[in-house]
Amino acid sequence: MTHAVLAAQLYTVRDFTKTAADLAASLKKVADIGYTAVQVSAIGPIPHEEVKQMVDDLGLTICNTHIGYDKLWNELDDVIEQHKLWECQHVAIGSLPAPYRQEGASGFQRFAAEATKVGEKLAAAGLTFSYHNHSFEFVRFPHNGSSRTALDIIFDESDPRYLQAEIDTFWVQHGGGDPVQWTRRMQGRMPVIHLKDMVIAETEGGFLGKHQMAEVGEGNMNWAGILDACKEAGVEWYAIEQDICQRDPFESLAISYKNLRDMGVE
Repeated sequence: MTHAVLAAQLYTVRDFTKTAADLAASLKKVADIGYTAVQVSAIGPIPHEEVKQMVDDLGLTICNTHIGYDKLWNELDDVIEQHKLWECQHVAIGSLPAPYRQEGASGFQRFAAEATKVGEKLAAAGLTFSYHNHSFEFVRFPHNGSSRTALDIIFDESDPRYLQAEIDTFWVQHGGGDPVQWTRRMQGRMPVIHLKDMVIAETEGGFLGKHQMAEVGEGNMNWAGILDACKEAGVEWYAIEQDICQRDPFESLAISYKNLRDMGVE
């Protein structure tokens, strides 16, 4: 068995977490599937104390969050207080803000430096800070006679003690990277990973396929290799996220959960 814990990324069911009543009902559905942990992301404006009571009532752990750029840079004390209340050690940012991207390579370098400073403050409070990728970070920039990706820049030019990784398997594959390689590369630097699969849908003309997100184990990705790499890298939490579902998102979370259990993940 792989000793990690499956978590439901609530972004998957974001349309059903906008009010306190909806969040409570959604958490109950997630717990009924078998999940014992959740990542809090994109929920409505619900008081932190109410969220904590909901998860406690269901025996759920909040393993991680996605926090917006403005709060991380301007309201960090509140972020720390929130995570202490929730007994949640891991903080992540869901994407790079547009102004950094518009600067090209220098913008990614600037973000790496600034994120290190935020992560250092979070570390002083006993928390970690991670960056969640999409596929735009696989654009390449010239570097020392060769080239490197924007994701290389973010992790090469930040302090690994203060900026960790939340690798998203689908988006790495979508960008032309290797999820196994990236997971191994983040050894000791990735407490939480995002798992989602990729399928190719037919398009008119027959030559081009369209990438679609799928439940883990229902697509074409190398799950044996990815899970082995997770174990080698010391990943603590496997967060199941599916931004776009082809069916009811709770059903998608259930399918991914079952398939991963069948693959030997606890």
